[in-house]
Amino acid sequence: MSEATQVRAIIHGRVQGVGFRAWTASTAREAGLDGWVRNRRDGTVEAVFRGPEERVRAMLDLCREGPPAARVDRIETGPAEPGEAVTTGFEQRPTV
Repeated sequence: MSEATQVRAIIHGRVQGVGFRAWTASTAREAGLDGWVRNRRDGTVEAVFRGPEERVRAMLDLCREGPPAARVDRIETGPAEPGEAVTTGFEQRPTV
């Protein structure tokens, strides 16, 4: 098993009001990832994924497609903030 990694993703496009958060949470849980997803007031969706590197990469690839009604224009990725709280499991968080 590979070492766990934690990645923050900011997803741009038509990603709010199309079920993107629920789809992300469900898909991440199926992949066995920890983390969270939330809408941002700027119209993007933000997520943090934690788990084996290959599963996190696969999740990011899935996010490039998203649910059927979404249109993903681009995804910015980077390291999650040091010490950021990621619980066991995957949750939807309130908009920020």
